[in-house]
Amino acid sequence: MKKIRWGIISTANIGTGKVIPAMQKCHLGEIVAIASRDDAKAKETAKQLGIPKAYGSYEDLLADGEIDAIYNPLPNHLHVPWTKKAAEAGKHVLCEKPIALSSAEAQDLLDFSRSHSEVKIMEAFMYRFHPQWQKAKELVDSGAIGELKTIQSFFSYFLLDPSNIRNQADIGGGGLMDIGCYNISLSRFIFAAEPKRVLATIDFDPTLKTDRLATAILEFDKGSSSFSCSTQLSPYQRVNIFGTQGRIEIEIPFNAPPDKPCKLWLQTGAGIEEMRFEITDQYTLQGDAFAEAILENKPVPTPLEDAVANMQVIERAFASAKQNAWV
Repeated sequence: MKKIRWGIISTANIGTGKVIPAMQKCHLGEIVAIASRDDAKAKETAKQLGIPKAYGSYEDLLADGEIDAIYNPLPNHLHVPWTKKAAEAGKHVLCEKPIALSSAEAQDLLDFSRSHSEVKIMEAFMYRFHPQWQKAKELVDSGAIGELKTIQSFFSYFLLDPSNIRNQADIGGGGLMDIGCYNISLSRFIFAAEPKRVLATIDFDPTLKTDRLATAILEFDKGSSSFSCSTQLSPYQRVNIFGTQGRIEIEIPFNAPPDKPCKLWLQTGAGIEEMRFEITDQYTLQGDAFAEAILENKPVPTPLEDAVANMQVIERAFASAKQNAWV
């Protein structure tokens, strides 16, 4: 069976700590190279993770003809520039979320991708590949909870370090971009629609200038979704999906652990049913899904149009908070 040969641009923690080890378990891919702007760091990381090749620049890795696809976990402001460079080098790209700093930049990447149709580009919303989300979507679509009416979700962590990219406003830091994008994405995913309007209130850190607490309501034709996300609250995450005849609660919706089973609860008139999902790694599933799209030359699971739409909602949330009105 042919495998996609992956190259990683960046030795960022999300890659080395979570995604790379998971993708090394993929059935349809293998990681053959990693690059850093620091040659010594690239070699050290490659040694630690058992990756055959190390490059002291991203350009050198992109020039490697034995690499089929790139995983891009660079800071947000470098997502589009390096995704474009990788595509121009003939590499498929799986890029971390959010894929751009604005909907205009995401649209620019979409337009660019249409002129480079020989390569595939996908935003890495890994949660959608986990069986718990596939099941939640199946339950909603099958009418298991009646008519879908509203979703409530929460996602938070506590981080004050100003040197962390998540706390640097000028390169795309802040809660909405880092984690609120999940709350928005899941809402659009479950409703299978785009919100008509958004109402948001946002609190900004006076020193860091990043949004540290955002609460928003998304209004859809058939219902609503409300959420809060924060970079300065006790760590927590939960999702509740409500219908006219039932409710779905997902215990660990976003950072699903790769070493223990996950579970959701389906509550209906018949009682509460707990559904457990075997141990799996959503990053492995994501890597294989993207590789399969390449190998079988079929559309990626989440096209760039989805990334543009998600960014548009993020922007409307910021605009709503600024205008103190529905947008």
